[in-house]
Amino acid sequence: MAQLTATPASALIDEPVHIRATGLPPFQIVLLRASLEDEKGNLFHSQAYYKASEVGEVDLERDPSLGGDYVGVHPMGLFWSLKPEKLLTKLSKRDVMNSPLLVQIKLCDSNLLLTHIATTAPKVSLTLERWYRALALFLPPGEGRFPGVIDLFGGLGGLIEFRACLLASHGFVALALAYFNYEDLPPQPEKTELEYFEEAVNFLLRYPKVLGPGIGVVSISRGAGIGLSMAIHLKQVTATVLINGPNFVPSIPQVYRGQVSQLLAFSPQLLSINALGLAELQHTFEEACREASETSFLPIEKAQGHFLFIVGEDDKNLNSKASAEQATEQLRRYGKNNWTLLSYPGAGHLLEPPYSPLCCASEVSSLCLFMRWGGEVIPHAAAQEHSWKEIQKFLRKHLVPVVTSQL
Repeated sequence: MAQLTATPASALIDEPVHIRATGLPPFQIVLLRASLEDEKGNLFHSQAYYKASEVGEVDLERDPSLGGDYVGVHPMGLFWSLKPEKLLTKLSKRDVMNSPLLVQIKLCDSNLLLTHIATTAPKVSLTLERWYRALALFLPPGEGRFPGVIDLFGGLGGLIEFRACLLASHGFVALALAYFNYEDLPPQPEKTELEYFEEAVNFLLRYPKVLGPGIGVVSISRGAGIGLSMAIHLKQVTATVLINGPNFVPSIPQVYRGQVSQLLAFSPQLLSINALGLAELQHTFEEACREASETSFLPIEKAQGHFLFIVGEDDKNLNSKASAEQATEQLRRYGKNNWTLLSYPGAGHLLEPPYSPLCCASEVSSLCLFMRWGGEVIPHAAAQEHSWKEIQKFLRKHLVPVVTSQL
């Protein structure tokens, strides 16, 4: 009798799961399939073929996939290779506190035709719970005070909470901060007022469970441009994670205490639409960057805190590698070494917590475009797993005071 086990059956979204199949005929080829349905009813699937051992076992931590959505030994491959049934659909989770993502794993005969897999009963199946799980405001469980972090997303707007919720599950007081297209915030602001973000910083520092004296920022894309400006202008920001972001102000002016940051010119003629009709924006600021003086870029050398730059080298939305290299070179010229740069070949723009499926393209309704984000499945998955650990290490290093023993 075939059996399928997964340990743990209920876990945080960024925790690995050990999947094993036993009771199979020796050396049999079997098909493992994963599926989930998101809150909007969108279906996602992945599959991989495995060969049982001489004792009739398949262990995803040991055995290579022979084919399907990935090849080789990838214990979490069924998760990060999930693909939408409806093209250009991004997996999203808005209710991060009250319900998990439910992932069904099925063990099927390998000789089924592709058209019959979905309708034929599997040999055995199980359902896994994948949680973000935290308490409201996104507070860590337990007593005491914890490092505080503000979480900023990019140009899609709204309130996106999954990363803040997960950070709280790992010991941070996390504030997911919407800054446009949410409740009473404007759909598309004419300017970005940094005082709004300063209020959020001070609110977090006043909160009784926040450790202080500094707070961290985790930011991506357009949010990373704001995160960089926060680090420059607000001395309370002592640790800033910048994921695939610009080192300039790209489209919406930033204002702080009456001073307006200079915009860098957008070159619409450098926007390209590929054969699938997907927009690629990574070259649209390169002409302006080549011709600009140093004053056209954000004065990162004025920041007092530390930076972690995270770059996907296959980013099709922004030349984020060039931005990060230019920013670190600017710091180097001023004699600063308060930065770390992690650059990942084959990773795209939308770097998320581990085991999140790659979204290489999706619709951006506010721009009336289908946007290509880039990324190759396996290197992107590896980048997500590595960078998530590095983000947490970086935040703890610069937000948690070192306690020295007194003799």
